[in-house]
Amino acid sequence: MKFIAPYILMVLCVFGYFHNATAQSPATTTRPGNSKVNLTGKITNGKTGEPLAGASVYFPDLRAGTTTNELGIYRFQNISQGKHLLEISFLGYASVVEPIILEGSMQKDFSLNPSYVENEAVTVTGVSSATSVKRTPVPVSIIKKEDFFRGVSTNLIDALSKTPGVSQISTGPAVSKPSIRGLGYNRVVVVNDGIRQEGQQWGDEHGIEIDEYNVTKAEILKGPASLMYGSDALAGVMNIISILPVGEGTVKGNVFGIYQSNNKQRGLHADIGGNKNGFVWGAYGSYKAAADYKNKYDGYVFNSKFNEKDFGGYIGLNKQWGFSHLYISQFD
Repeated sequence: MKFIAPYILMVLCVFGYFHNATAQSPATTTRPGNSKVNLTGKITNGKTGEPLAGASVYFPDLRAGTTTNELGIYRFQNISQGKHLLEISFLGYASVVEPIILEGSMQKDFSLNPSYVENEAVTVTGVSSATSVKRTPVPVSIIKKEDFFRGVSTNLIDALSKTPGVSQISTGPAVSKPSIRGLGYNRVVVVNDGIRQEGQQWGDEHGIEIDEYNVTKAEILKGPASLMYGSDALAGVMNIISILPVGEGTVKGNVFGIYQSNNKQRGLHADIGGNKNGFVWGAYGSYKAAADYKNKYDGYVFNSKFNEKDFGGYIGLNKQWGFSHLYISQFD
């Protein structure tokens, strides 16, 4: 027993020393709210200094975004610390894309310059995190929803085929398969909101199963992409982004219709989404139908009519630890 007592006394002394040092060390003191990061700022016109109301501020990696109020002020709450890419855009102005390091609550103001050509964009394709198009080592083309509305196309792939290096293999106005630099089928990977679309890889009658009216942005990666997507992405990748959460504390919806005279194609789309304290939700529905189309050689091409009904929705959380989203979709 007399041999054990000194060891017990030594252990108690060491424990007491570390306990006292830990209690006195400010680095280990836990204060509520230390890990909470808030970001605020003001978006103004770079020439006049006037605030820009309705400007978009978006974190691609975090899937979090908001818009400025009537004073040009934006706010983010519960954003995770670290280095992120921030995209600021407004119609008629050149976008600003730059990395930002969040280390506690901070204020960051931006100025946008008027421009008729948007010379910067954000991509999430082909890299492990969002980056600027100018810094990607591979060629990437970005087509936004505004670009789709500027042209007339029978389907989504037909609209994307107007991009240099991209073509389509079509069977009538309803079914089109993508081809990048002469390669298609299982040499092109199509990704929709992070989910690979496998149906378009096989026969000529198998098109992509995506609600084209609900597409927000499409990114086309040309060239070998096997490092990220495997050997079946030999020609390239089409990353189609359908759902983007709305700004914090807002509820936003859209309704639009389309009509084409050649095949009497009519379409209707409606969507709505909300964001409250990091809880995001949304729902959408689309209807598209057409009669037999005609051309100057054959007249009416029978059995080319179609009827399509799509709907879906999502719920999710955008919190300090990251984000988690659940998507549900039906394509018919």
